[in-house]
Amino acid sequence: MSLSSLLLPLLLLLFLQASASLTLTPKTPQKAKPFIFPLKTQNIPARSLPNKLLFHHNVSLTVSLTVGSPPQTVSMVLDTGSELSWLNCQKGITFFNPTASTTFSTFPCTSPTCRTRTLDLPIRPNCASSSSGSCHVYLSYADGSSVEGTLSSDVLSLTHPSKSIFACVDSSFSSTGADSATTGLIGMNRGSLSLVSQMGTPKFSYCISGHDDTGVLLLGEAELPWLLPLNYTPLVQMSLPLPYFDRVAYSVQLQGIRVAGTVLPLPKSVLRPDHTGAGQTMVDSGTQFTFLLGPVYEALKVEFLKQTKGVLKSLGEPEFLFQGAFDTCFRVPAGVGRVPAGLPEVVLMFPGAEVAVAGERLLYRVEGEMRGGGAEWVYCMTFGNSDLVPMEAYVIGHHHQQNVWVEYDLRGGRVGFAPVRCDVAGKRLGVVF
Repeated sequence: MSLSSLLLPLLLLLFLQASASLTLTPKTPQKAKPFIFPLKTQNIPARSLPNKLLFHHNVSLTVSLTVGSPPQTVSMVLDTGSELSWLNCQKGITFFNPTASTTFSTFPCTSPTCRTRTLDLPIRPNCASSSSGSCHVYLSYADGSSVEGTLSSDVLSLTHPSKSIFACVDSSFSSTGADSATTGLIGMNRGSLSLVSQMGTPKFSYCISGHDDTGVLLLGEAELPWLLPLNYTPLVQMSLPLPYFDRVAYSVQLQGIRVAGTVLPLPKSVLRPDHTGAGQTMVDSGTQFTFLLGPVYEALKVEFLKQTKGVLKSLGEPEFLFQGAFDTCFRVPAGVGRVPAGLPEVVLMFPGAEVAVAGERLLYRVEGEMRGGGAEWVYCMTFGNSDLVPMEAYVIGHHHQQNVWVEYDLRGGRVGFAPVRCDVAGKRLGVVF
């Protein structure tokens, strides 16, 4: 037997072993890094933005980005309670100029985008009133305000430049007749035309400071070693459409409310959606305060007044109503500069998670309202009565999400919460304001 005939099987065996070792150790794919943006708490001038609720002045969360080619910088309200983003295309204080963008385009009524991707919108596009044949959209809000315009697309640079669908608003209505002074709104709910759905973002988070007007928006996985483990509550899903249930909202199940150590004596039925869908609970960054349906609001009001007797002085004006839905109000000495200490913590209870509201987040000073010859400020409890709006839902507003890391896990069908100093979190993430 020759030497070559002996070596050939040996070389073949070594080759097969090397090949096997290569196939058994695949390269581990690198995780995509999240995109981080500064978020700002901004006072929006009276009626400059069609309000989702009856606000005479509105505090909103805004993020800056660029749209169009060449890029135009816009500041937009971050709204997890809305689907379709929109830009103000009317000439005004701030607006997006579509004629100055070479990548701007509109959708005709006959397009698949207009016909099939608008199914989740509360009001379907109206093509009958469109003389140009463009896809005409109309968005209305609870205070009677509205915007309308053309379904359009352009290059939007948030994580990376890409074509995004939005409404180019050419007409708006406000019940006070105020001109629009904001550039637009970013829809972030679970509808097919929301920005996160268009981008295919499986998860996003934000954190709103309770100490200043800063915050942070993070698109992607938030693997932060300094962040406490999040407590998750599942999203409530409805398979069938119901008249008062928003199926693309971030709807969770409110299980109860605790004031200090006292759980409000509420029947479970008042916290669950009824056969019409009324009574769902939504986590909404586009609404400032928290709203509770009448029976639950009244139970909270009674217990809060009971526990703050001797700590807070009642306003003593039964007819006084702040922003149309807040009637639990107090007189606070003007020289103090802050709400009194010792207020009971109000805890919103969900399956697997809780959101605690304490200290200054419990009360809000009413601008321009003073009593006792200027010696007392008027403060109101930051929980409103949904029945007075009117609105058939519970809403957890962004004022009660301050100093909480809030994560929306679209793929996992859940929302997570963890307490954190959001101003510190922004600095740790290197956010520059």
